[in-house]
Amino acid sequence: MKIEQLLEHQTDVLMLPAGQTLFAEGDTGDTMYVLVSGKAEVRLRGKVIDTIKDGAVIGEMAIIDGSPRSATVVATEDCSMLAIDAYRFNTMTRDVPEFALYVMRAMADRLRRAGSQL
Repeated sequence: MKIEQLLEHQTDVLMLPAGQTLFAEGDTGDTMYVLVSGKAEVRLRGKVIDTIKDGAVIGEMAIIDGSPRSATVVATEDCSMLAIDAYRFNTMTRDVPEFALYVMRAMADRLRRAGSQL
């Protein structure tokens, strides 16, 4: 199942203009995002560590473990994002196992890419 199908009934769309920060490292967070269109950079201590594009999941770690944001995300193009708050995240992971797997795969992919850069 594709992420578009999993999220087809979600309505909390956020438009983020190029150059705008979605969230900053150290911020508290109770919302994750799925990048629907556009591109953004993930920065750690000011250094670009990843570029994300359509379908990317961002901000999920703060929902999962309650810790502050681990990186800064800045739009490099105009972006459209679906915002998923903690309540909706918990509901979706319980009711739609494919969504939970999508998020876990995204995290595993990000971890593998980070590990290959060491």
